[in-house]
Amino acid sequence: MNRRLGSSSLNHRHLRVGELVKQNLGQIFLRNEAKIPSLNTKLVTVTEVRMSSDLKSARAYIIPLGGKETKKTVNILTEFSHLVRKALSKKLDIKFLPKLHFVGDESFDYAERIEKLIKKNNE
Repeated sequence: MNRRLGSSSLNHRHLRVGELVKQNLGQIFLRNEAKIPSLNTKLVTVTEVRMSSDLKSARAYIIPLGGKETKKTVNILTEFSHLVRKALSKKLDIKFLPKLHFVGDESFDYAERIEKLIKKNNE
């Protein structure tokens, strides 16, 4: 029974830290605090952040405005993740600053495909 309580609080902690990282990344991008060359971070949305089990790495799902050039945006953010991490370190007061991994968010494209299929079947 203690085991269940422990895993529940652990999951809750992952969600809390992930949400904290997500909010701070959003602020960093909105205010262009990371100073990434060749990318207007104001046009990048952080849709979700998933933390690893040890909270030492974070997978940030991002989508650029309009959903175009996602791969290019992910590559630029990955290349300059040290600048984003440095800006994040000034905002977060946690034991370990997570290593950031940026991933393009495909969920909106997936939802759109499902919606088209549903509309097609209803015709």
